[in-house]
Amino acid sequence: MPLRRPFDLATPAPNGLRRGRTTGSCATAAVKAALLLLLRGEVAGEVEVSLPDPDYYLEVPVEKVERLANGAVRAEVKKYGGDDPDSTDGATIFAEVTVNHRGEVSFLAAEGVGTVTQPGLRVPPGEAAINPVPRQMMQMAVDEVLNGSANPGFDLAIGCIDGEKIARRTFNPVLGIVGGISILGTSGIVEPMSLAAWMASIEVYIRVALGEQPDAIAFTPGKIGRGFAADTLALPKKQVVQIANFVGTSLDYTQQALEEVQARLGTLWVLGHPGKLAKLLDGVWDTHSSKSGMAMNSVAAVAAELGFASGLVELIEKANTVENIVEILRNKAGAQAFWTDIERRLAALMQPRVPSVDRVAVRLFAMDGTPLGEAA
Repeated sequence: MPLRRPFDLATPAPNGLRRGRTTGSCATAAVKAALLLLLRGEVAGEVEVSLPDPDYYLEVPVEKVERLANGAVRAEVKKYGGDDPDSTDGATIFAEVTVNHRGEVSFLAAEGVGTVTQPGLRVPPGEAAINPVPRQMMQMAVDEVLNGSANPGFDLAIGCIDGEKIARRTFNPVLGIVGGISILGTSGIVEPMSLAAWMASIEVYIRVALGEQPDAIAFTPGKIGRGFAADTLALPKKQVVQIANFVGTSLDYTQQALEEVQARLGTLWVLGHPGKLAKLLDGVWDTHSSKSGMAMNSVAAVAAELGFASGLVELIEKANTVENIVEILRNKAGAQAFWTDIERRLAALMQPRVPSVDRVAVRLFAMDGTPLGEAA
């Protein structure tokens, strides 16, 4: 078994930017520093935090450790987000640790850390907004400091100075997390740039949308289709998830969330412009322009298969954009049936990725919001 080694934050990520420490790593470092003073009388200026990857640990500086009048010990750690645009960068994360004599570790929200109030997140309502991986990391820190000694049980109250103010710049108010920030992280390391954070936020929104086990939710790549979701489908805002370009990943997140609670979803609506969604006809599941071509050829192939006149198929194939195809077909006989056929093909492609969904239904709209297929 290889020896553990420190994770070097000074080594840039593949994109040349600096990595950072998650709020979960910072909270774990604060817990470990507090335990070292509480149990061993040691004042640590730096602690080693074990990461979920067992080959590595993270060296985290500790700003302050002190005993409190109530017998608790408080330790503070400054959050370092590297080059990631993180609302919590520079914030002070703290832990107040007390012995509870119950033989178990309890996770509490101190000032500046939120409390979950809605179902659908990885933490149930009423609990401190401390995600499962940070909780596991803190449990590891407890075990390491005890080093085989009997566990009397500890209350770990995790907080953030000015956390309630910081949380207003995050997704927490929308997600029903009140009172402060969330303690997050799946690896203990902040990867720079917000792509991973963006995808993680989409996963959270999907889990919130599914949280109360509704009959239906909707995906929209952008704003197009949101009016249909609200006005025609009567879906509340939290059941409409903007998934950007991450169609395949969002379907996978949905299936995973449903499997975890052994639930089913009646209908997954996918609402948007064919310029993005028709890329699925070519097997493209990340529809960003840097990772995929435009969809005119695949749309033209469907037109040919459905028996459109060769001249019209050629016009579709040579169109500058898919919106241009929408304009070409706007007043043509059979246009609605054509877009309806594409909707059904797209739904059939998506369905196998979400076997816990009874029905995937796609509705396509022009850039001005005009329904093209079945919604028309």
